[in-house]
Amino acid sequence: MDDVHDETMLRRYVQAAVDVSPERPILIDKFLENAIEAEADAIADGTDAFVPAVMEHIEEAGVHSGDSACVIPPVTIPQKHIDTIREYTRKIAIELNVVGLMNIQYAICDDKVYVLEANPRASRTVPLVSKVCGVSMARIATQLMLGKKLTELHLEAKRVPHYGVKESVFPFYFYPEVDPVLGPEMRSTGEVLGLAESFGLAFYKAQNAAQAQLPTEGTVLMTIADRDKGEACVGVAREFVRLGFELLATTGTKTFLAEHGVEAGLAHKMREERPHIADAVVDGKVQLVINTPMGKASRADDSYIRKAVVRHKVPYITTVSAAVAAVKGIAAKKECDPSVKALQEYHADIG
Repeated sequence: MDDVHDETMLRRYVQAAVDVSPERPILIDKFLENAIEAEADAIADGTDAFVPAVMEHIEEAGVHSGDSACVIPPVTIPQKHIDTIREYTRKIAIELNVVGLMNIQYAICDDKVYVLEANPRASRTVPLVSKVCGVSMARIATQLMLGKKLTELHLEAKRVPHYGVKESVFPFYFYPEVDPVLGPEMRSTGEVLGLAESFGLAFYKAQNAAQAQLPTEGTVLMTIADRDKGEACVGVAREFVRLGFELLATTGTKTFLAEHGVEAGLAHKMREERPHIADAVVDGKVQLVINTPMGKASRADDSYIRKAVVRHKVPYITTVSAAVAAVKGIAAKKECDPSVKALQEYHADIG
């Protein structure tokens, strides 16, 4: 599975697919650029459905749902789209006569909600939604499968005053020669959950649990693809400066940031002069790397950066949306240290 951007990439992909399995058809979907992905788990009894929560993916659509970080409740999705997702989920569950659990994935693009896929089965997110929302989804689904109806269980949607962030765990540190860039193929081998009163602190906790601890000081290296050079990128850079970090950037990114009033030191790519990016990483001069690739060519050009940070266990981010979440997490950590709170205490505040 891959994102194809032009005819050359399409020809290369089709040839590779035919070589692997000439008798199998190739499924082609239209890719929604700059879309926000979301999903919802439902409990259904065949005639009605209950949706405990809507999850917002932190990485944009195009990253496999199993690899993307998620947050409950959503932090950027407008309420009208959340209501639409709940309505679509309930209607689809009833139409498919689902009894038990169901997961539906959505994309929000150009102010419209698209249904990506509906899976009438338990999803890996069920235990996460259960913990964040205080709803024992597996137990309730089992009761429904044994004949009970939702009306007997008196379930109701409640406001969740805290945030839960799911982060994926990847095996890249064990395979340092593998490029850790994320895409439509699932690469994670586990997941963790961070809970806190704010989104930023929950994200910070989740990163720590996934052994990708975010730094609170030092130097951030930014090398951003042209398509990602927008307001969000500038905002991330400005916030890192405000938090006391030094910035390094490759030539194009440095020029872009300077045009928007953000100064950064110059980091050379390996095909340029030394010392270059890999030298800075090896020498411990970089504490966080933000590298967003674009297309196959750029992925190949910058793969050495990502492999170097994996080898030397430097935290890395490959999407601007994740960088936005990371800087919020670092800011929250600098304001106050994460506290330990029992799950039952979080549940007691739901209402």
